[in-house]
Amino acid sequence: MLALGYGGFLLFQGISLGERMQIENTPSRSFLTSLKKLTNSFFTTKQTLLRGEAAGRINILLLGRAGTSYPGKNLTDTVMVMSIDTTTKQVALLSLPRDLYVPIGDTDLYGKLNGVYQYGLAQDEGVEPLKKTIATITGLPIHYFVTIDFDGFEKIVDTLGGISLNVVRDFYDPRYPGKNYSYETFKIKKGWQTLDGATALKYVRERHNDPEGDFGRSKRQQQLIQAIKSKAFSLGTFFNVVTVNNLLDTLGDSVRTDMSLEDMGRFLDLAHNIDTTNVTTVVIDAWKKESLLRVSHIQVGDIAAFILVPRVGNFSELVDTSHTIFHRDEQKKRKRTITKEASTVTLFAQRTDSDAASEIANLLTEEMGFAEVTLVWLPAMDKRQEKSIIVERMSLTKPFSLDELLKKFSLTQMATLPFSTPHQTDSDFNIVLGSDLVETFSLKEATPEELAATNDPASPESFPPQPLKKLR
Repeated sequence: MLALGYGGFLLFQGISLGERMQIENTPSRSFLTSLKKLTNSFFTTKQTLLRGEAAGRINILLLGRAGTSYPGKNLTDTVMVMSIDTTTKQVALLSLPRDLYVPIGDTDLYGKLNGVYQYGLAQDEGVEPLKKTIATITGLPIHYFVTIDFDGFEKIVDTLGGISLNVVRDFYDPRYPGKNYSYETFKIKKGWQTLDGATALKYVRERHNDPEGDFGRSKRQQQLIQAIKSKAFSLGTFFNVVTVNNLLDTLGDSVRTDMSLEDMGRFLDLAHNIDTTNVTTVVIDAWKKESLLRVSHIQVGDIAAFILVPRVGNFSELVDTSHTIFHRDEQKKRKRTITKEASTVTLFAQRTDSDAASEIANLLTEEMGFAEVTLVWLPAMDKRQEKSIIVERMSLTKPFSLDELLKKFSLTQMATLPFSTPHQTDSDFNIVLGSDLVETFSLKEATPEELAATNDPASPESFPPQPLKKLR
């Protein structure tokens, strides 16, 4: 949404927004001094590298927040990581859902992703807890961040003279959340339209009337950021001094960033060679066969709050997706290799854990490419082991399959089974289901209809940070 517009304009255009823009972690100085430094950066052959540039990848956290006129003013309605490959000059956008249940910074607390920025501000730590959270769940260092509020987003679109895009479907929402805890009606028809700022904001915020909920909204946000980028980079806009001046004049109060003006100048220089026509976009979602997330809920007081959690119980799949976003074919190639290995698995579990065992067996065969999974029921035990384990029958004969199992399920590798069994298997891998995976895969995933029927996901508010607790 928001960060969309600003991300598309600022990060690709890199022009100073003036003295009112809140640049964090930099010493105070006059706008004229800053402008002089920015101008000088265009005419010197010696330039300071951007953070991450030497390593070949720059990661920018784009955040959209409501602002003072709306409920939940510092909740981040949009959380997106924009990555720039400085070698291939490619750009990628990774959208993370606001309801993802995540660790908060370096604390032992958990919460919804949309509340972590607000937590950091309340603790006088700014964006740092959120940057650490994003680094934990994606495995990516976050080099810069940019936030913009709803009002600033509207101003960008209006200053650009509106944005033309292909509206993906009809929308009608009689209870669209407006300013000052008000409600209004939002309706728009499918097809090509030119949207003003207010309509564009509603288009990228709407989720109640979208069958894909927050995931559909994330796709529309990525659609709009590309439309804004195209408009801002058109010759008529990029070289229109009046338009650029109006943007600089209106954005100052709406923007926060830790990017210096010199860095913005370097981004502008970098933008000359970046391929902005082919942006890779990925939305992390749930409910589809290949989705990395599932819906669960935790008890917060008297409320069963819906949240999104990794389907395998850890963030390994999200880390993998983040690292290979510029090389999506690598993931497909790896899956083809695993399928070619035609590995077989015997899964040992207690009969009381049949739901979890069936979920894992289905994931292994339907999504991960394993040839066959055999379920073997263990005799009832007083207490199941805590950690799930794996035993490889023939060492290193099917390395890709083993690596995938270890990584996705956080298994403990052992040389032999920890118990004797009359079931002699000739499977390539034997897995014993422990409490860790049982708790993860026993979750009953809520349907989109159940999620839409709750008040919690439709609310702009998030719940307070929670100690890590078992999911229901």
